[in-house]
Amino acid sequence: MERTEMARLTEESKTHNEAAIRSAMERILKGDLPPGGKADLKTLAALAGVTRTGFYPKKNRDGTARPGAYQHLAEEFERRLTALREAGEIIDSRAAQIERLKNQVAELKERVTKRDEVLAELTAFKTLALSRIAAQHDEIKRLRTQAAALGNVRHLPPAQ
Repeated sequence: MERTEMARLTEESKTHNEAAIRSAMERILKGDLPPGGKADLKTLAALAGVTRTGFYPKKNRDGTARPGAYQHLAEEFERRLTALREAGEIIDSRAAQIERLKNQVAELKERVTKRDEVLAELTAFKTLALSRIAAQHDEIKRLRTQAAALGNVRHLPPAQ
């Protein structure tokens, strides 16, 4: 049985693929992402029409590591992506949406907390007001009873 070796990249193919990767990298870093794509190596490989395996190190038969055919481009892409993120630029629209939603959730949590505080204050005020009204009602009943017992209170006719 004859063993077949994996096809090696020709210099022409490698040069063509590197140009395609660089072109795809520029598109992604400008924020021109395909539907469902992210600013990552998977999308970079898909846009360039190459496999992702070229972005990662390989192992020789003796176990030593060697760089992947396009590993240097993957590292450049990651460096540039990190620099953009540190500069506050968000390339991935989904990442921007996630960031916006996180901020919105934080704002809503703060609003709920403030509303809970106001609600607690209003509940305490209501409880105090009701207890004062009940005490005033009891005092009015007591005074009416006391006035009726003395008998010297004159009732006014009802207003017309």
